[in-house]
Amino acid sequence: MAHRYITADWVYPVSSSRVKHGVVVLDGDKVLAVEQRQNVPADQLEYFKGILVPGFINTHCHLELSHLKGKVETGTGLLAFIEQVVKLRETSQEVIDQAIVEADDYMWKQGIQAVGDISNKTDTFEIKRKSKIKYYTFVEMFDFMQGDKMKDLISGNLHTFEQAPSPKAVVPHAPYSVSLELFKKINSINTSPVIVSIHNQETPAEEELFKNGTGDFFPFVKKFGFSFDAFKKTGQSSIHFVLQHLDPNQRTLFVHNTLTSKADIGAAQSWSEKVYWATCPNANLYIENKLPDYQPFIDDASRMTIGTDSLTSNWQLSVLEEMKTIARYQSYVPFDTLLQWATINGAEALGMEKELGSFEIGKNPGVLLLTMDPDLLSLNETVEVRRVI
Repeated sequence: MAHRYITADWVYPVSSSRVKHGVVVLDGDKVLAVEQRQNVPADQLEYFKGILVPGFINTHCHLELSHLKGKVETGTGLLAFIEQVVKLRETSQEVIDQAIVEADDYMWKQGIQAVGDISNKTDTFEIKRKSKIKYYTFVEMFDFMQGDKMKDLISGNLHTFEQAPSPKAVVPHAPYSVSLELFKKINSINTSPVIVSIHNQETPAEEELFKNGTGDFFPFVKKFGFSFDAFKKTGQSSIHFVLQHLDPNQRTLFVHNTLTSKADIGAAQSWSEKVYWATCPNANLYIENKLPDYQPFIDDASRMTIGTDSLTSNWQLSVLEEMKTIARYQSYVPFDTLLQWATINGAEALGMEKELGSFEIGKNPGVLLLTMDPDLLSLNETVEVRRVI
C-alpha cells in the first residue's frame, strides 16, 4: 500500500507543537511521521482546509441507554433523572439493539476512536466486538449500601462482567451506592492492572449526604425499598470516602465532578499519581443545569478527559460538541487544552495511549479534519468534524 501524505492549514500532533502546513505521513492508518510540506512532493499531497487532529476519545458513555434519547426531562436534578430512567428503561430488544447500532455508527462518524462505556447489561457486547471503535467496558457494581440484601444483583452483574469483551473492569457505580463490603469485593476482583471508573460529586444531595448525613437521598432510596438508616456521615465531601476504599495503584477515572473543589482535586492527586477526571458538560447541563469549574483542574495540572454520557442525558454523542460547550461557557479554557483533554488524556485514562491520542510514530490514532478558520483557530458553532482516516 502506498503511503498517504495528508496536509491541512495546521496539524496538531498533540504530543508536540502544532505545525503550520504540516503533513501527516501514513502507512495505512499507522503514523510514520509529521512533516513540512516542502519535504513532500506536491503531487503526493492530499490537501484539506482546516486543521488535522487525532481521533477523539470519549471516556464516559452509557451506550446501552441509547434508546432513551429525548425521553427524559431536562433540568430535573440527578435523583429525579435516575427515577425517570428506571421507569423508562425497559422496551423491546429490537428497539434497544437498533439504537445501539445507530449510536455506535454516529460516534465513529463524529471522530470518536475509543469509548469508555458503562455496561450493566449485555446489550452492547455484540456491537462492541464488531465496531471500528475501541471500547473499554466498565461493568458497574452497586448495592446502595445494603450489603448481603443485594447479593442477587451483585451476582447478576458479575455474570455480565464474565461475558463482557475485553478490555474490561468491574467498577463501583458511585460513592452513595457502594457499601464497604462491595468496595472490598471490587478490589479483590481487580487484582491485575485495570481502569476503574466511578461517578463522582454530581449533585448537591451527594455532598449533603456525606458531609451532614441528611438530604434527599434518604427519601430517594426509600422509594426503591431501601434504607440509609445505618449510613454514617463522614463530615467530608464524597470523594474522600471513595479515596479510602479504592486501590491507588489502579488508574482511576472520576466522572462528572460537577461539585469537585480545589481541595478535593488536591486530595485525589495526592492519593494517587494515576488519577484522571472525566467531564461531561452537556450531560451536566441536561441534568443539573450546572458545569464544573475547570480552573482548579487546570491550576493543578489535572489530567482532564471528555465524555458524552448517554443519549438519555445528552442531545448527541459528540466529543466536539462537548468541547464547544466548554468553549461557550468557560471560554478561558484554551483550544489546545481542550484538544489535549479530548485526545491524549483520554487515551491515557483508558490505557490506550500506545496506540491512540496523538500523531506519534507507530500509532494508529485516526485522522480528523476540524473545519476551523486557520487564521482565527476559534472553536465556534460553525466548526464541524470530518473523518479522514
